[in-house]
Amino acid sequence: MDTPRARIRDTSGQDRAPASTQPSARRRLRDPRVVAAAGGVVVLGLAAWIAAGWSSGGRSYDTSRIRIAEVVRGDLVRDLTADGRVIAANSPTLYAIAVGTVALKVVAGDAVEEGQELAVIDSPELRSRLVQEESTLANLQGEANRAVLDARLTRSAARKLLDQALIDEVAAERDVERYKRAFEGGAVSRNDYDRALDGLKKAQIGVASARQDFALQGQGAGIDASNKRLLAERQEAVVEELRRQVDALTLRAPFDGQVGQVQIAQGTNVAANAPILGVVDLSRFEVEIRVPESFARDLGIGMPAQVASAGKLWPAEISAVSPEVVNGEVNARLRFTDGNQPPGLRQNQRLSARIVLDTREDVLMVERGPFLEQEGGNFAYVVQGGSAQRRPIQAGATSLSAVEIVSGLQAGERIVVSGSDQFQQADRVRISGE
Repeated sequence: MDTPRARIRDTSGQDRAPASTQPSARRRLRDPRVVAAAGGVVVLGLAAWIAAGWSSGGRSYDTSRIRIAEVVRGDLVRDLTADGRVIAANSPTLYAIAVGTVALKVVAGDAVEEGQELAVIDSPELRSRLVQEESTLANLQGEANRAVLDARLTRSAARKLLDQALIDEVAAERDVERYKRAFEGGAVSRNDYDRALDGLKKAQIGVASARQDFALQGQGAGIDASNKRLLAERQEAVVEELRRQVDALTLRAPFDGQVGQVQIAQGTNVAANAPILGVVDLSRFEVEIRVPESFARDLGIGMPAQVASAGKLWPAEISAVSPEVVNGEVNARLRFTDGNQPPGLRQNQRLSARIVLDTREDVLMVERGPFLEQEGGNFAYVVQGGSAQRRPIQAGATSLSAVEIVSGLQAGERIVVSGSDQFQQADRVRISGE
């Protein structure tokens, strides 16, 4: 009979899992309070980073996109330099006074003297009108002379009647004296004496009437003669004008110079007021320049200038400034002073000119840039370290290359003179690359 086998016990009953802290650590990590605390730390760090960024400028701009200049102290010379072209100060164009055929006496480029014939216009119509008006003038002058003669005859007749009346008055006075003595001596009656007095009164009335007729007749005759004379003078003015026009059919040089452009061909039949040719005065030249609109208000007649020609500066002055702005520019003319101009000048020759507007000594100034036109030049971005801060300033006089700083900046400070338009008026921006 088999005996039961003895069982051998293993150590499974003695094995125990050691106590571990891992589950508790995981539970702590999953604790909401721990998670909230960690998130707060991250948010605070992010906020600190943003605040640091805002403190040095909300946006960053590279120095390659802007231009920075330093504020310095020195002399600000407000000058103007411009290229110009030589033009003749006196270059009139001669026109046809009437319709006709032109006979040219010169060609372009000929040197001419004052009074020399340049062209002759044949105008039969104008010459015929002159003959007709001269005939009318002769007729009116004859009528005026006749009216003067009639006035003399009328005055003579009136004078004759007045003289006759005066004689009758004298005779009547003598009769009155004679009849008075006779009446006083008893030789004549009272009626005869009264009749003599009546004759004297009648003679006196005749004298007064003759005097008045003489004045009126003379005045009337004078008016008629004056009217005739005025008609003749009016016609004489018409004839003089036609004679001037006929004389103007011969085009003459107004001064010593040179024939410029001839605008018609030989034997051309031209209309009235058509251009024929031009004459250039070679002794007087001027320089025409174009000035930016911003400097036009500073220009004045007589302001000194300098014109460069053949390596030499020639004194000049502003002789005219156009009142019209064309394409942002204003035309101005420079006249050489002291009657001295560069030799060998030619029409449309290019020269450079300089006009000194003003000189301001020992002022703060900075390089001129677009910042001056932005916001009226009342603000500038001052660069300090890696940022630029917007600061109010006051700008003064300007030149082509610099601008005066009246207040708001100090010597040695640097400002953004170009490219600040992209800052969008921010109070502070960061500048990278500084």
